[in-house]
Amino acid sequence: METRIDISVVIPLYNEEESLRELAQWIARVMDEEKLTYEVIFIDDGSSDRSWEVVSALAREYPAGQMRGIRFMRNYGKSAALYHGFEAAQGEVVITMDADLQDSPDEIPRLYRMVTEGGYDLVSGWKKDRKDPAGKRLPSKLFNATARAVSGIKLHDFNCGLKAYRKRTVKSIEVYGEMHRYIPILAKNAGFRRIGELEVTHYARKHGRSKFGWERTIKGYLDLITVSFMTRFGKSPMYFFGTLGTLMFLLGGATTVWLIVEKIVRQSRGLEIRGVTDQPLFYIALLAVVLGVMLFLAGFLGELISRNSPVRNRYLIDETTHACDSQPAGRQFLRTDPENSQKENQ
Repeated sequence: METRIDISVVIPLYNEEESLRELAQWIARVMDEEKLTYEVIFIDDGSSDRSWEVVSALAREYPAGQMRGIRFMRNYGKSAALYHGFEAAQGEVVITMDADLQDSPDEIPRLYRMVTEGGYDLVSGWKKDRKDPAGKRLPSKLFNATARAVSGIKLHDFNCGLKAYRKRTVKSIEVYGEMHRYIPILAKNAGFRRIGELEVTHYARKHGRSKFGWERTIKGYLDLITVSFMTRFGKSPMYFFGTLGTLMFLLGGATTVWLIVEKIVRQSRGLEIRGVTDQPLFYIALLAVVLGVMLFLAGFLGELISRNSPVRNRYLIDETTHACDSQPAGRQFLRTDPENSQKENQ
């Protein structure tokens, strides 16, 4: 009989050899005090220092399964690390935190209770008293304000590495690219709307230096546009491209007709006649027509691709009242295949 694991702690890391042993000891002390069963999963994102050697040593020193490690061949990014950590996690509650000792393991019990007793699907940390330079704090505030406005999720700190999730939540979302900043939005879009926030302690960096530079601000806004677009139009691209293309086509066409009618009217009245093609407005209208047709075709092609995608009809099932109740919670999806359905009905 397998032992029930209360908490899985998923820790992405990149060149953090100086922090790992202290972090592992800190987590173990907190868990032992709270008498919680746990596993710690270190995801080495292609470190070039001795991080993996430290992780391997920790796995040997602690009881089997308590300290685990996954090592990437190269640096893929935090989202890839979290995705594989979520896949490997077995705990009823999954906690994520950074490996640089800026996140406090002392917050784990409170986060755990908010999920198990408070009924939250996701709890995000809020580094209210953030110990980072002003050059990182100001862009972060602007980014979080934009994310709140776009998503409607009232969190102060979307990008806080310290978060807690119900197991089913992490098994039902896909984190890719740079989308780790928007996990609350991905969770909400998947149907997990019980999202909470907890003010957490934040420490100044003790070892090494930050792995993120100014470019992450630009990437953050580009990713926000992406996730917002995919949320609204990911499965129906024609709604966006088709609507925009139709409006541009009608505007350009109406302008062209107006220019032609104006020429005919001026000619009938004996007024000075200007050639339609002599006016800059004509070329602007023509460009609008061409762009409108291209946008419409883009939406049409996107719709064809979407409708033929094997993952289009995947829907998260909350619960059932029939034989499927015996299926484990996690990545449960209802698949519909029109072609197979037709064959079965024949």
